[in-house]
Amino acid sequence: MPLENGSHSIPAELAGRRLDAALRALTGASWGDVRRAIASGKVRLDGSLARDEAHAVTAGSELSVALAAPHPSKTEQKDLVQIVHVDGAVVVVEKPAGISTSPYGDESPEEQRRTLDALVRAALTKRFGERGRPPLGVVQRLDKDTSGLLVFARSVAAKRHLAQQLRLHTVHRRYLAIAQGSVRSQTIRSRLVKDRGDGRRGSTDDPRLGQDAITHVEALEPLSRATLVACRLETGRTHQIRIHLAEAGHPLVGEDVYAARARSQLGPHAHAAPRQMLHAAELGFVHPTTSLEVRFESSPPDDFCAVLARLRRSPTG
Repeated sequence: MPLENGSHSIPAELAGRRLDAALRALTGASWGDVRRAIASGKVRLDGSLARDEAHAVTAGSELSVALAAPHPSKTEQKDLVQIVHVDGAVVVVEKPAGISTSPYGDESPEEQRRTLDALVRAALTKRFGERGRPPLGVVQRLDKDTSGLLVFARSVAAKRHLAQQLRLHTVHRRYLAIAQGSVRSQTIRSRLVKDRGDGRRGSTDDPRLGQDAITHVEALEPLSRATLVACRLETGRTHQIRIHLAEAGHPLVGEDVYAARARSQLGPHAHAAPRQMLHAAELGFVHPTTSLEVRFESSPPDDFCAVLARLRRSPTG
């Protein structure tokens, strides 16, 4: 049977199956048609492009096929690079989920060309024709699967200025997150190390090791076996929000790295999203050249809103 346009809700019996297997089961299409559609950007999961055929789907997620959708390579830069503010010192952008902030050593050449800093440089060059300008200065990063606001420096002086603000913990960073379980407002403090004993980052009780990490958590709305929360970073360690919430027994919905210790008590919501539900919603800092405080806000993207709407509709408890 040929693959056709349409939307499908993932039933409980397909939960945990690979994306390609679930799509084939729902449509009756051939393996070849299913995998070509995924690879060419014709398939979306909860509103977001689904490019990983091995991704484990969850019950209730919305899987859609649009065979006439343009190939992502023709629209990616327009869709991915959303410049919120730009001047001679800084550029503030909306980072989508699914791309890295800057290259890592294990990424392919194609992936390195699609990192956020590369896409922003290309967008600025197209807009202003600034081919001779120095590379963007990376002063903060968001995880590959985290969406939201990010600032790059456009001069050495601006990079130093922003880096100093980050060291002094004066940059305002507020995230929206959907965490599993019933979360209470609290401040989480720990010392984070690169290896907590199982090869992953985490907290240590040894005061001689790691770095101080402080996350202020505000419970915003109870959901079905989950909570919409706001997290304000006082420090900005790698994976800080993800680790702190997971260690408190409330890993992010969609978390697949730090959720193992809490998964047994949280049940099926351990993977109820196409990615971890974390969005950088507010960003504020002192502008490096004007010395004025600036602040930017960002609404969550479609995939975050889709998961939130589903958890609002589900029975609580």
